[in-house]
Amino acid sequence: MRIAIFGSGGVGGYFGGRLAQAGCDVTFIARGEHLSAMRDNGLRVDSIAGDFILDKVHVTDDPKKVGQVDFVICAVKAWQVASAAESMKPMIGDNTLVIPLQNGIESAAQLAKVLGADAVLGGLCALVAYQALPGHIKHIGANPLIRFNRIDNQADVRVYHLSDALNRCQGVKSSIPNDVNVAIWQKFLLISPWSGMGAVSRAPIGVLLKLPETRQLLLGSMQEVYQLAMALDIKLADDCLQKTIAVLESLPESSTTSMQQDMAKGRPSELKEQSGAIVRLGNTLNIDTPINWFILDSLGPQELRARGVLNF
Repeated sequence: MRIAIFGSGGVGGYFGGRLAQAGCDVTFIARGEHLSAMRDNGLRVDSIAGDFILDKVHVTDDPKKVGQVDFVICAVKAWQVASAAESMKPMIGDNTLVIPLQNGIESAAQLAKVLGADAVLGGLCALVAYQALPGHIKHIGANPLIRFNRIDNQADVRVYHLSDALNRCQGVKSSIPNDVNVAIWQKFLLISPWSGMGAVSRAPIGVLLKLPETRQLLLGSMQEVYQLAMALDIKLADDCLQKTIAVLESLPESSTTSMQQDMAKGRPSELKEQSGAIVRLGNTLNIDTPINWFILDSLGPQELRARGVLNF
């Protein structure tokens, strides 16, 4: 089993590192100082599930040098997926499967447009990890979970082979959802309202939940996502809002999202793929999404500044 990790930051570095640690044939696609450090010194992962160091790893910035693989784990930011799809073409064979792990609901469709629907699964993960230094990943929160399946939810032995390989890794749990579209929307219901409200307020989840005003806005944003899912016949559970709030309440009060962190540091973020996706889909379905409209428009100037469009 040959596996390529396209995007070797917190998510890709962690899951790829665990697969390599377990003896799988893994090649990392990286760039810049991260590429150089991994090439020279391997990969270090500090994890609440157990630290480890890989003295040598296969790493390159050129997918053409990798050749065709069995699986590609796509772990770039959501706004990088379209360009990543073009770049990974040399690694895609007739039996290759690509697993997107981005926050959002559009990555699988973007990949399928370039690579073909048969080559792309639906996927998601739960993990709080980041690149601390070149060649160094830190996993600081959440029990690492990765879930994926065919978009049509039909049985595919290749899906089971990869899930089994992941479940043999220390510090990883993998499962195959009966309906991967429901699983993706369940995560979207949690992450996008939290990301948007966190970025607007610049407050951690504990504060968002504690203050009645921000808690109500958070819940209202979730309700907008739920309405979109219902309109698309995504069969979310009737109590999914309450369960999502309960999950957020179980997190450390200081927790923030990657989108919130990117915006706070002036970096390009997944605003368009999270809050923006809610607004775009609401327009298409003629469903009002006023809270997410407010979030999107309020954060728009910061996003344009991060991308060099505005200077202030």
